[in-house]
Amino acid sequence: MSSPHIFIDGDQGTTGLQIHGMLRDRRDITLVTLPEAQRKDPQRRAEAINSCDIAILCLPDGAARDAAASIVNPRVRVIDASSAHRTHADWVYGFPEMAKGQADRIASASRVSNPGCYPTGAIGLLRPLLGAGLIPADYPVSIHAVSGYSGRGRAGVEAHEGPNATKASGYRLYGLELAHKHPPEIQQHSGLAFRPMFVPSYGAYRQGIVLTIPIETRLLTSGANAGALHQCLVDHYAGQPYVQVMPMQEPGAVKQLDPEALNGTNVMQLSVFGNEAHGQVLLTAVLDNLGKGASGAAVQNLELMLA
Repeated sequence: MSSPHIFIDGDQGTTGLQIHGMLRDRRDITLVTLPEAQRKDPQRRAEAINSCDIAILCLPDGAARDAAASIVNPRVRVIDASSAHRTHADWVYGFPEMAKGQADRIASASRVSNPGCYPTGAIGLLRPLLGAGLIPADYPVSIHAVSGYSGRGRAGVEAHEGPNATKASGYRLYGLELAHKHPPEIQQHSGLAFRPMFVPSYGAYRQGIVLTIPIETRLLTSGANAGALHQCLVDHYAGQPYVQVMPMQEPGAVKQLDPEALNGTNVMQLSVFGNEAHGQVLLTAVLDNLGKGASGAAVQNLELMLA
């Protein structure tokens, strides 16, 4: 029996390159890519995608929609790393730890949409807490996150590492029009009743994310405090190797969070910090935007679909 053929469409981008690197030495699959001269040839791409077992789309949103639409072979399964299908009803959301049974849904799906890097952290924190009723669905959620410049894709890497790179500032906040593409994804998959406030930013380092969500306990359901929120996350992610809930620490014990701490891994670490006197809680997530936030998540989903 021949090994499954995996076609990476867009293997020269930041996410595609990393997926290719993670898969190229494996002997249980056959990795398919197109020569450079054929990468923009619609006919060759359509042939490649329709002759593979699983296609991984590492493309801009429009190109990902076109690639998915070009599939006429019903046996072809797809993992889309773009944001084109993350809220689409016909695509399974590729966050295995998000909910009970989600890994099984991914394993049997023909169409899987990889989560965004920022939404992975936000949904990872919010979904269990909203599901348990500890945070009400109409809570006015505000999310701030900083990513390495690779979160901008190849353009970000070129701007910082390319031959024409110039000295960049240490920190840049963006999305000031409050119309970023991630809030609908976060709202839908976390269970929020309203669009969350989302404030993204880039640092002058290559990869890694710290995401934070401030919580006022006076707006929570009765009895919900930092300890209850933490225990809910502990229970939800028990036994999950790629999502780690860090132990609660005494106030002030943890001085800082390092966005680069998990680079090169598919692990996400969630933490809860609280100040009971002030009635405030801080939910945090640390992950590699090219790992659990992109390429690592795609390979994790691939493993489920191959099992």
